[in-house]
Amino acid sequence: MSVDGIDTNRRRFLTTTATVVGGAGAVATSIPFISTLSPSAKTKAIGAPVEVEIGELQPGKLKTVLWQGKPVWILRRDEKTLEGIKSLDADVRDPSSDEQQQPEYAKNEYRSVKPEYLIVLGLCTHLGCSPTFVEAEDGASHNLSGWKGGFFCPCHGSRFDLAGRVFKGVPAPRNLVVPPHMYLNDTKILIGDDSGVLS
Repeated sequence: MSVDGIDTNRRRFLTTTATVVGGAGAVATSIPFISTLSPSAKTKAIGAPVEVEIGELQPGKLKTVLWQGKPVWILRRDEKTLEGIKSLDADVRDPSSDEQQQPEYAKNEYRSVKPEYLIVLGLCTHLGCSPTFVEAEDGASHNLSGWKGGFFCPCHGSRFDLAGRVFKGVPAPRNLVVPPHMYLNDTKILIGDDSGVLS
């Protein structure tokens, strides 16, 4: 105890305790604030490339994944489908894919790196609706005479073939968009990054 009747040990203890508790409170308060400055995992994922396993995808089947918040369709095509694509050249608006709706490495008759797989954004180029995948045998139920399979947008009637090419006489002005992508191996692709594609 000091001469004036003040317990200096107690004062020192209270001062130290108040400082520690105040410091801890300041740190605890700043953590949520600082964490809001870094992007969330969801935000990072919106623009990040997406790895997709395609080994289990059977011929004639469609797989849908999200990239940048948009649906991406991966369709595995068989030989019969690939043969049918050429037969539709006269019926589609841009048969040679002259408009830049795909990277250079997908500017070919199948609009793909590997003919077996079509990879396109699942958004109609008219108003951005999401068309429906309609197999050849289901064409009649959608009033699509002579249908060989493809994508049908029920909003305004736009139709696309199994290479994502738009038919003539429908509202959609362009072929479906082929996003940047590359094959990591025989059964895995990366959508949103094509830095490893050989030109």
